[in-house]
Amino acid sequence: MTLHATPGRHVLADFRGVPPDLLTDAQALERDLIAAAEAAGARVLSAHFHHFGDGAGVTGVVLLSESHISIHTWPEHRFAALDIFMCGSARPELALEHLRARLAPETVRETTVARG
Repeated sequence: MTLHATPGRHVLADFRGVPPDLLTDAQALERDLIAAAEAAGARVLSAHFHHFGDGAGVTGVVLLSESHISIHTWPEHRFAALDIFMCGSARPELALEHLRARLAPETVRETTVARG
């Protein structure tokens, strides 16, 4: 059996205290996640975002050559859960910093897992 290494970093981030209006706009979140991927040096393949209705949250994913970025939002709790997995030379920490600047959370809990 041949084993293939898939070196990468998987960043999980909980953003708390995000202004609710930033967590309900699916189009803006899609632009933000695409810009975050580009800031990290990743290549965007496609994106799909869904808004759950008036005052409700958004779920979305940006597919990358290097893996993905996803977000799930709960504006009523001022909370967003982010998942950033990138391999190769892409730098997920730069994507996270871009999203931190854009969404302005009061607190961030971040966990990074080495993959591969």
